[in-house]
Order: sequence, then structure tokens, then C-alpha cells
Amino acid sequence: MNSDSAEPLPQVQLGQRVRGLLKSMRPRQWVKNIVVFAALVFDSKLFVEHYVIASVIGFGVLCLLSSAVYLINDSADVAADRLHPKKRTRPIAQGDVPVPLALGWAGVLIVAALGIAFATRFGFGLIAVGYFAITTLYTFKLKHIVILDVIVLASGFVLRVAAGTVLVEAVRFSPWLYVCVSMLALLIGFGKRRQELMDLGDKAGTRAILREYNLPLLDQIISIITGALIVSYTFYTFSAPQLPANHSMMLSVPFVLYALFRYLYLVHVKGEGAAPDELIFKDRPLQAAVGLWALAVVIALYVLARLP
Repeated sequence: MNSDSAEPLPQVQLGQRVRGLLKSMRPRQWVKNIVVFAALVFDSKLFVEHYVIASVIGFGVLCLLSSAVYLINDSADVAADRLHPKKRTRPIAQGDVPVPLALGWAGVLIVAALGIAFATRFGFGLIAVGYFAITTLYTFKLKHIVILDVIVLASGFVLRVAAGTVLVEAVRFSPWLYVCVSMLALLIGFGKRRQELMDLGDKAGTRAILREYNLPLLDQIISIITGALIVSYTFYTFSAPQLPANHSMMLSVPFVLYALFRYLYLVHVKGEGAAPDELIFKDRPLQAAVGLWALAVVIALYVLARLP
């Protein structure tokens, strides 16, 4: 074939594809991977340099893997997304990013991420493989099974936390925190399902799994999970053996209560449909509660714990 016969892509079109590819990687969703730092903080290693570096690398690896999964997911769902009132504007669905390009870039991200993961710690590499496997299985099969779809999503958060414990060689990370992360992940997952039902309304049938849910069921599930999260976190603050003997971690409980109650207020009183992980970017009181909780945890673990 004569190379002169093939016209190069216009610069604008190329730039549009690059922007679409970056958008399809959903960098705003990378915030979910911040839970990999939980072990660093709660195992009292926040100021140990090599563990901080390892956790930052772990965060980067998980961001690459999650972006690869988003690219694969959007490529697999391209036909259905074109019928969805919101998802049809995704770059892959509207044709800005060809499916072969998206899948090819996903492959590059996967190879790079897993290579870095195994080079950092072998155990972390195994967890990264497990995380990618379960999220890929979710994309092609598990997201079509009611209830299990959200549980599988929640397991991804638990694997992120487990990755953090391996990276920092955690020895004082309480099992209660795994329970708390699981409950929080379930809250986010079922909150997203509620948001989708509210957004789509009569068009909820465009996504088959949403036909298996309704608002009363989701509101009841969210209420149960909220109560379980409060109880499990409270138990952690005074029963975990590695915490300060003065029980100063309990000072963080009011901020958790306020954040959860604020979320329920926004949903049921103000009519906000966004899921918890999206509302935190919009609501200042919720942001303040999360920030003050983080500050209370650091003070309890790194200041009050050292008091006689």
C-alpha cells in the first residue's frame, strides 16, 4: 500500500481521541483508590518514608488497573451505552475513541500496572491480579446478578485495603477496619444503584439489572448498612488492641455519625441523587466532616497515643 494514499488523522481529531481516551480512564474515580493508604495511617506508619513511597506506588498501580477496567467495560457495553440517556455521551459510545484503541490502551495499562506491582512486592502483585480478575469478571458476568453485583464491587475496596497492608507490612491493622471498609463500600454501591434509579426513572429498563431493584428495597438496605457501619466503627475505636489505651480514637466517632447522617439528609430531604463518593465533591459540610474525621484519627494515633 502506498503510504501517500493514507491521509493522516487531522490534528483536531487526534487531540479529540486523546482527550476521549483520558476521559474514558475516569481519573475522577481514582479517589476510590485512596483506601490503599488506610493501612499506612492506621498501622502508625504515616511518617515512615519507604512505606509512604510503597503506598504511593500502590495507589498508582490501582489507578492504572481501574482505568484499564473502565476502558474494557465501556468497550464491552458500547451498544447498551448508546441507548442510555447519560452513558451515550461517553467517548467510546459516541465514537470519539474506537474500541480497538481503547482495548489496546487497556492492555498497555494492565501490563505496566502488573509489572510495577510485582516489582514492588510479590504479594501486592498477587492482590493486583486478583483485583483485576474480579473487576473484569464483574464487567462481563457478575454485574448482571442482583445484590451480588454490589457485593463484588465492595470486595474491590477490601482488596485495595489488603494491598495497602501488604505494602506497609502491617502488623497492627485491626480486622474491624476490614468490616468498616466493607460496609462503606456497600453503602457506596447501593447508593449508586439508588442514584441510577432516580436518574433514569421510567427508563430504568435500559439497564437490565436496575429492573431487579426498587427504591424501598434500596432505602432499607442503605439503612441497615448505615447502622452496621456505625456499630462496627464504634467497636473498632475502643476494642481494637493496637489503639491508644486512653481510647482517644473514640473522638473520631461523632464525625462519622455526622457524615453518614448528612448523606441521608441530602438524599431524603434535599433530594440529592448522587452516590456518597460523588456527594463528597459537592457538599461542603460533608467534606468538612470527612476532613475533621481524618484529622481526629491522625491526632489520636500520632499525638494522643504518645501521652502518658
